[in-house]
Amino acid sequence: MAVEPVVYGASERPPRGDYARAGADYTCPQDYARYTEQDHDTYRRLYARQSALLPGLASEAFIAALPSLGAEDRIPRFEDINTRLKPATGWEIVGVPGLIPEVPFFTLLANRKFPVTDWIRTPEEFDYIVEPDIFHDLFGHVPLLFNPVFADYVQRYGQGGLKADHLGACEMLSRLYWYTIEFGLIREAGGLRAYGAGILSSSGELPYAVQSPDPQRLPLQLERTMRTRYKIDSFQETYFVIDSFQDLFDMTAADFAPVYERLRGLPELAANASGN
Repeated sequence: MAVEPVVYGASERPPRGDYARAGADYTCPQDYARYTEQDHDTYRRLYARQSALLPGLASEAFIAALPSLGAEDRIPRFEDINTRLKPATGWEIVGVPGLIPEVPFFTLLANRKFPVTDWIRTPEEFDYIVEPDIFHDLFGHVPLLFNPVFADYVQRYGQGGLKADHLGACEMLSRLYWYTIEFGLIREAGGLRAYGAGILSSSGELPYAVQSPDPQRLPLQLERTMRTRYKIDSFQETYFVIDSFQDLFDMTAADFAPVYERLRGLPELAANASGN
């Protein structure tokens, strides 16, 4: 085995994915011939269901970029997407067998390579899956990599992750990823919209995050976000809102080292902690 499987959080089930296929950087070729007609049908049905939910709930930038994924009725080939993505923003997607460690993950992002899990959920997991699969990664994450400002933010996050690893601050920085790239909301002319991949790829959380009166929605502030714990097995109790991708990019331009030092002396906040 070239690399060890990765598990985040508490789990009694071993990670899915063939890590024996991965190189030292955890990437592997997309074994397209392995997909069955059932796999393609699962992707088709997931895409159809989720794309139908997007109007009025998803960011306009995401909706505009979604067709760049290409095929809707079959799992796309990574190389086909890259022929469009690389000229657009200099990014490319690379296959991985599943979750990967933080440093290889940050390194890929810093080099404008986005890791995409190459397997798809079973039909029994159609409504909920524990680990990210190819549908979550492709549908949720990749369209906004066609947006130049957001694409630059994701690269900056990867560069910042490598610094955070040296400073022992990965947990704080991971919360920024969770509450922006995975579960971020944005204000647009039409109102509140989702841009986070975890929301956009979930049929239940998309309307909940944007419309439900239950969760609190706070303006994104770096220190508040980095102090806030999150849940991986339920809808979020707190969402952080930005006004534009440019604001998000500008907000994360500064050196985070002084921020980490300040936060080390402050208590963490629960996922449902109220107020700013």
